[in-house]
Amino acid sequence: MPEFTHHIFVCCNRREPGHPRGCCDPGGGAALREALKVAVGARKLGPLVRVNLAGCLEQCELGPTLVIYPQAIWYGGVQLSDVDRIVDQTICQNRILEDLLIPPAMLNTKGRGPGAIGPEPTNSTSTP
Repeated sequence: MPEFTHHIFVCCNRREPGHPRGCCDPGGGAALREALKVAVGARKLGPLVRVNLAGCLEQCELGPTLVIYPQAIWYGGVQLSDVDRIVDQTICQNRILEDLLIPPAMLNTKGRGPGAIGPEPTNSTSTP
């Protein structure tokens, strides 16, 4: 079997409502993953394009998130309405969707930006 041209991992991690880090799959049905699978199938892109469920991708504050490999394209704030654009433009035309792209400097920073790797700062004025 040939290598995948695109392997899409969709975060389907769930957290309780109101969690400070957010939740990439609040409905719990992996709807985003399912919609991507349908779109890929409708365009007959398999077996070279694969869509998989992923656990937490650690980009929670920027979610819902997905990553496309081997290109290492990270998208955040993805909605069902973005699925056709992702498949048609990114997968089929190799175009980056700038409005969804998580810049490399934001990755692994808990949504706080460059230099924010590590635990979140504590507020010294708060009470326990």
